[in-house]
Amino acid sequence: MKNIFVRKGIYCLSSLAAVAVAGTGLSAHAQTVPPVEANSDAMSPATSSVEPKVEAQNFSFPSATTFNADSRTVTPVPGTVATTSATLVLPEAATSAPAVAPTPNTVAQSDINVGRRTRGGSSYIGVAGNIGIGGGDSSLGDGNFAAISKIGFTNTFSIRPSAVFGDNTTILIPVTYDFNFRQVDPFDEPLAIAPYVGVGAAIKTGDDSQAAFLVSGGLDVPLNSQFTATAAINAGFFDKTDVGLLLGVGYNFSGF
Repeated sequence: MKNIFVRKGIYCLSSLAAVAVAGTGLSAHAQTVPPVEANSDAMSPATSSVEPKVEAQNFSFPSATTFNADSRTVTPVPGTVATTSATLVLPEAATSAPAVAPTPNTVAQSDINVGRRTRGGSSYIGVAGNIGIGGGDSSLGDGNFAAISKIGFTNTFSIRPSAVFGDNTTILIPVTYDFNFRQVDPFDEPLAIAPYVGVGAAIKTGDDSQAAFLVSGGLDVPLNSQFTATAAINAGFFDKTDVGLLLGVGYNFSGF
């Protein structure tokens, strides 16, 4: 009987030992699972299928005319970059203002305009006294009263008809070249004078009427905007040369 209990006890112990060994084998098998496989089971399909993307790079080098559009800088290439400031100057056609065609109503200074102002002053009409210097065949060589005038017709030329009254009234018609105004002394009060010279015709009236060559020269001195003083020497080449000095004042006007 005692042997029977011993055998049962041995059988139970052997059964417990077998169960213990089997449990130990399962635990060891579970520990041998690789960590990568365990992690791969936990990852989602979408995550496992993601692969890094590599963008294509352009490694081409810029040419002499290539520039960066963002920085607006030109890539210098030896031998192709200008080293002078001449390239910074725009062409004359690009910088110059377009020429404006003159309107049809514009009158150039060289056009004829009777009674206009010349560069030597305004046109005028006035009176003067004549002082005879030489001769005597005409009133130009005697002391007489005279009427004078200046009629401009371009910027530089004018006609100055005058008449010296006397026994043989003489008509003077010189065409003169008018100079610019001159200052007598820049350190004194400004007194503008406008010299002129010219040639024309001298006509002697009376019983012995005659036309002769005339040489004239003088000065115009503007007194104000209304009056001009004048002095002139006239020489008429008649049978005898008559010379007279005219001193007078004229009233300014412009145009007819």
